[in-house]
Amino acid sequence: MTGLLEGKVAIVTGGTSGIGLATVERFISEGAKVAVADIQDELGGSVVERFGDSALYVHTDVMDESAIEALVAATVERFGKLDVIYNNAGAGGDPSPILEIGSAGFDKTIALLTRSVLLGHKYAARQFVKQGTGGSIISTTSAAGLQGGWATVGYTVAKHAVAGIIRQAAAELGPLGIRSNAIAPGIIMTPLMARGFGLPSEEAIPFADFLAERLASGQPLQRTGTADDIAKVATFLASDLADYVTGAVIPVDGGATAVTLGTFATDVAAAAKEYSQR
Repeated sequence: MTGLLEGKVAIVTGGTSGIGLATVERFISEGAKVAVADIQDELGGSVVERFGDSALYVHTDVMDESAIEALVAATVERFGKLDVIYNNAGAGGDPSPILEIGSAGFDKTIALLTRSVLLGHKYAARQFVKQGTGGSIISTTSAAGLQGGWATVGYTVAKHAVAGIIRQAAAELGPLGIRSNAIAPGIIMTPLMARGFGLPSEEAIPFADFLAERLASGQPLQRTGTADDIAKVATFLASDLADYVTGAVIPVDGGATAVTLGTFATDVAAAAKEYSQR
């Protein structure tokens, strides 16, 4: 512990597992009080039991505007103020390709991954203005918010839109002393990945380990990411070390979106070998 967040109060949505939980752990270890927002009540209870008075669990469906407003109010009621909100809650959204996606699935994906981020900005910023203290807003976008081809169309569009919110927030909220930044994770190994493939919970960790091994060589840093890789950057953005950083979308992807990581070289080698063996 270095005390980077000593005396600060934060909200982390989607805070009971994966990136959210890793961030809660980091924030509290650095001295913050944290309101953990999620819909997984049993896990939320476990987080509070683990961290005691440093944590508050608030059942929050981030697709419900009134729930986000109530989350901010509950946090302030318990801890007396708000300094940081991390808009992290999300899921894969509608998996349909462009030729098949319907308006209902697309709208739900946008509500979960984009509108929730905007509303998190709205109610956190109102509280920051009321306090007259400024504040830090952090949001999770994705490598799929920087490039096409990482995910399905609904998710890709929703995550690209998050970058637009951050940049507009920098313009509108900067003069009020409110910073807004986003983290764009690349391939991050968490047990929750197994859920997206319909695997049972007992297979979650072995599956994540398997993927991490198979995908490592395709990353410039030769490894896939962890939830704590994201949490460390979120801690920086929440801290006073980042007090001149706003409007930034920071890739935390081991360099994957900085370079073209196709299979051209291996494809050529395989073709040449096949040719030579004719």
